[in-house]
Amino acid sequence: MNQTHDKNKGPLSNFILEHYRHFNAAALVDAAKGYEAHLKNGGKMFITLGGAMSTAELGRSLAELIRQDKVHAICCTGANLEEDIFNLVAHNDYIRVPKWRDLTPEDEVKLLEKGMNRVTDTCIPEGTAMRKIESLMLEEWATAHAKNETHPPYYYFWQLLKRPAFQKEYQIDPKNSWMIAAMEKNLPIFTPGWEDSTLGNMFAAACIRNEVKPHIVEHGIQLMMRVAKWYEAETVKSSMGFFQIGGGIAGDFPICVVPMLDQDLERDTKLWGYFCQISDSTTSYGSYSGAVPNEKITWGKLGVDTPSFMIESDATIVAPLVFAYVLGW
Repeated sequence: MNQTHDKNKGPLSNFILEHYRHFNAAALVDAAKGYEAHLKNGGKMFITLGGAMSTAELGRSLAELIRQDKVHAICCTGANLEEDIFNLVAHNDYIRVPKWRDLTPEDEVKLLEKGMNRVTDTCIPEGTAMRKIESLMLEEWATAHAKNETHPPYYYFWQLLKRPAFQKEYQIDPKNSWMIAAMEKNLPIFTPGWEDSTLGNMFAAACIRNEVKPHIVEHGIQLMMRVAKWYEAETVKSSMGFFQIGGGIAGDFPICVVPMLDQDLERDTKLWGYFCQISDSTTSYGSYSGAVPNEKITWGKLGVDTPSFMIESDATIVAPLVFAYVLGW
């Protein structure tokens, strides 16, 4: 019989235990309990963010997860990296479009002309978010260029977050910014394919204008080497779990570090010790993002006994609930 009440947890967790009994709801409970058990057994957790999770304000739960040492590294797309910062300083200028499915092409043009870049039901203001951050980042990139330094993409955002003048411009409670929480914890962040983002595009434009050189931002091979070094160091004494939100490069890139270390470098390497993915991708279409956990066994990423879970649902709904359970809310 499923457990329906846990006196050590809050009302939201107990609501989940009471009502989430079957299908994807049951998979959510199993994955959340597995996450919790992995941590209690001394394991650590690696989280990947695909999609527009920062614009969905996942920081409202993810930031607390970071603060409570229940996540130990993050791999995310460039969009999730920057959109947490956009929301931090331009939230008041965001526009929500409840009936976004009804928009005509002409309606979309009007949003473009107003400088409102739409992400599903949310419009990000180009002027107060994107262009504002671009001008500040150009300063940080120029500093690194002058010193001939190379840093990961997140480093430059953290430099902004450390500026007292920038801190005065926050429009949301900073406790809801996962990037601030990550900076305060000095959490490792990996961002493959960063150029596929607004700031990545802006950086490429700055390189074309010869204002900075491409090498000041960590490239893909350097990043994979950094992931490998980090993974080996972290798994000497601990088992590393893998919690994947969405699909794409944020998940596909880092999970490959295990077979790379094991098969290509021929080093004795621990497999990922827990795996969960939230996805609505369709496996039968040849989708990597929708591949069920068992397929990863054939690639040397997971083992036969690895606790593995697949929640086929909307990550904007599911991820906060899993995090809430792990946090005991």
